[in-house]
Amino acid sequence: MAETTAARFQAFDLLVTLVAVVGPDGVAVFANSALEDALGSSRRMIQVSPFCECFTEPAVLQSALAGAGSNVFAALRYDAWLKRPHLEPLPVHVVLAQSDAAGEVIIELLPLEQQARQEREERLLQQAQTNKELIRNLAHEIKNPLGGIRGAAQLLEMEMDDSRELKEYTQVIIREADRLQTLVDRLLAPHRRPHVVGDVNIHEVCERVRSLILAEFPKGLKVQRDYDISIPEFRGDREQLIQAVLNIAHNACQALSEKMAQEEAQLTFRTRVARQVTFGKQRYRLALELHVMDNGPGVPDSIKERIFYPLVSGREGGSGLGLTLAQTFVQQHHGLIECDSVPGRTDFKIMIPLP
Repeated sequence: MAETTAARFQAFDLLVTLVAVVGPDGVAVFANSALEDALGSSRRMIQVSPFCECFTEPAVLQSALAGAGSNVFAALRYDAWLKRPHLEPLPVHVVLAQSDAAGEVIIELLPLEQQARQEREERLLQQAQTNKELIRNLAHEIKNPLGGIRGAAQLLEMEMDDSRELKEYTQVIIREADRLQTLVDRLLAPHRRPHVVGDVNIHEVCERVRSLILAEFPKGLKVQRDYDISIPEFRGDREQLIQAVLNIAHNACQALSEKMAQEEAQLTFRTRVARQVTFGKQRYRLALELHVMDNGPGVPDSIKERIFYPLVSGREGGSGLGLTLAQTFVQQHHGLIECDSVPGRTDFKIMIPLP
């Protein structure tokens, strides 16, 4: 019977969310691997006592199970706290749904931290897609009249006498038109350049960025490396990834200017392998985690939620394109960039699926 039950629900072991199947007596007939890990207990032990005892307020689940058994509802959602031996209770979002088998209820427990993370990732993906369309449309709208403005200024300059003062005005127009043209070209660059795919060693990417950063910031900066050398190569565009990591590292170094003056600035590249992770609405067996961390003042609260928007910058004179382009390049590798920042520690985490 136990083998039959395990076979019926073995697909639940592939999920990263916590799942239990509870019988008519309120005792779990099945608990998936994620739930075992969260509770720090084996499936056999979870099935010994009523499942409601795993919660800080068991009466709520008892009531919900009674309602499911009476067909009062087909599905129910509420928030609760899951008890864990020797650990703080885990806040979870509970979803109850009736099973096809009579009297059985499927209980899905989504850690609220994980739910918030999934919602944040979804917002980032939607934001990146919106940014992509906005940038492309805006750049084309600017590009056409910009060429006309520059051309008109050149023609006007040719018709002028040798008045040095008047030509200074036309030169201002031409220079500013060229500056805006360069900005537009940068906006369109990720969409124009073909995706050149080859074998990528992430540590070669980090070392290239490290050498470029140390060449530009030779004094007062310590660059630390914390690599997991077991990370395999993967298929990707090496130059795009170098540019993405360089943009993040360059932003960090500019924020570290005061620390550099005190010779206390630190920049860290850390690589790890994440297993059985979900991001971008996809689940991956293995993924690269590349952290670019600094000990600077942190991202200002006023722009924390908008740092990947185009033309949003936390420093005077910044173009606000570095992080936007970095996110675009990483997403072209089916990955994602997240930022966790407090004063004294900023961590940009790049996640990319591995084979």
